[in-house]
Amino acid sequence: MKRRHFLHYLGLAGLAPALSSCLSSIPEILYPAADFGNATLLHMTDCHAQLLPVYYREPSTNIAANGLIGYAPHLTGMEFLRFFGIKPGSKEAYAFTHLDFPEAAKVYGRMGGFAYLATLIKQIKQSSSHGNCLLLDGGDTWQGSATSLWTQGADMLAACNLLGVNVMTGHWEFTYGSAQVIKNIQQFKGDFVAQNVSLDEETQFTSGAETSTVFKPYIIKEFNNIRIAIIGQAYPYTPIANPSYLIPDWQFGIQEQRLQKTVDDIRQKKSADAIILLSHNGMDIDLKLAGKMSGIDVILGGHTHDAIPKPIWIKNSGGKTCVTNAGSHGKFLGVLDLDIKQNRVRDVRYRLLPVFTNLLEPDPGMQRLITELRKPYLTKLQQPLGVADKLLYRRDTYCGTFDQLLLDALLKINDSEIALSPGFRWGTTVLPGQQITYEDVMNHTAISYPNTQRRNLTGTKIKAILEDAADNLFNTDPYYQQGGDMVRVGGMTFHCDPNAEIGERITQMRLNNGELLNKNKTYAVSSWAAVKQVADGRPMADVLVDYLQQYQ
Repeated sequence: MKRRHFLHYLGLAGLAPALSSCLSSIPEILYPAADFGNATLLHMTDCHAQLLPVYYREPSTNIAANGLIGYAPHLTGMEFLRFFGIKPGSKEAYAFTHLDFPEAAKVYGRMGGFAYLATLIKQIKQSSSHGNCLLLDGGDTWQGSATSLWTQGADMLAACNLLGVNVMTGHWEFTYGSAQVIKNIQQFKGDFVAQNVSLDEETQFTSGAETSTVFKPYIIKEFNNIRIAIIGQAYPYTPIANPSYLIPDWQFGIQEQRLQKTVDDIRQKKSADAIILLSHNGMDIDLKLAGKMSGIDVILGGHTHDAIPKPIWIKNSGGKTCVTNAGSHGKFLGVLDLDIKQNRVRDVRYRLLPVFTNLLEPDPGMQRLITELRKPYLTKLQQPLGVADKLLYRRDTYCGTFDQLLLDALLKINDSEIALSPGFRWGTTVLPGQQITYEDVMNHTAISYPNTQRRNLTGTKIKAILEDAADNLFNTDPYYQQGGDMVRVGGMTFHCDPNAEIGERITQMRLNNGELLNKNKTYAVSSWAAVKQVADGRPMADVLVDYLQQYQ
């Protein structure tokens, strides 16, 4: 949609002046910038296999434990806008916050999509005077949609190869299983790096492998006498957050000492002028890691889906490190310009660019590929299942409205008293009055271990599950934060104190009828996405489809 059409649409929509007043500042070219430095790194992360433009509402709550409250990334809404100097009601406010989301979505439209991302990447590369550009992918790319699940990530590999991704690391990629991961990497035209993934000792011994490292720990990219080292940091708690039986021979972890040794070796050998950590740690872990490591120039982060417009600088024994996080679902593209002179980084400039589809033209080649990839599945994807009576979203500390829909389905279809659903951060948003399709269902349930289960659990066991999830989220040491958002709960309520001691955060557990849970009584509990064992119930998508068709 051209700018004049965009303005015309706004007039027809009759939307609030608070949303429309900012349009006078929209330039004919949205993303111009003065040339800076002599190298540019483009960073995308956590797209969760969304090839098409999406709606994705940012969280209204992002609660942290003591010591992290009031600091990025734990800022939302007006607090976020004030901290980063963003005008309320602007296109940037729509991109970065949940504020007035349904109304703003009607004005600014869907965001992201690989065809529009391709256009933006080409625009930036073509405007660069130095031409020294790399495209980095922080992971969570092959998972999150129906087509990525059905093709085992092949659709995303084709799109990323066409997009020109040079280097990537991973997390949800590993949930296809180790054999499929290796197969996919062989089809990837770039480099897959992860310094913190190794073979366990027994596997290394029996296989006779010369090194324990599963993937390249880093890659050095050289152009025009500039050398940039990209070190990979895969999600360190993959075997905890996801089933370990999918990757039984691989060990993960933050691996601080190994990382520092890798950085030191690169520095001592003068193999590179700049050292970049391509991380899927999550931002709180990256902030702590930056203070303990020496010699890393920039951390390009992912996993926690935090869209941070300006980088955070962390001091350490070697100087300071620039820490960023580039959002999710294809909504943003990070642009890191480096000024490299005399074998070191002298200065940096960082921008996190929202990918507004209303203000970009789709790339024809990428659009053709996406159409071809989706064509065999289109009838199934577009199957109508109902109409949203409210904004359906996932991301928030305790529960989103789409999460509640999953919980309601588990309670009703599985005839249960209580329902539990993982605190996944991925999953697109459905606007009020918008048709819910099978694709929307899969955008929230497309995993390789989707089965449901119904168990009888005591009140004591239910409390233990909630306490464990709360500690994964609210532990004051970021290195012990191993989960997503809080586990979602249906059929009961509870009180959570993030700042209480471990084991004492969860109180006042009550069924919806007001009855306190009895620690010795058993309750029928339905859940899905079991990590420690393979559940034998129907896939979550099927349960939700049944619920939508029968009760909506």
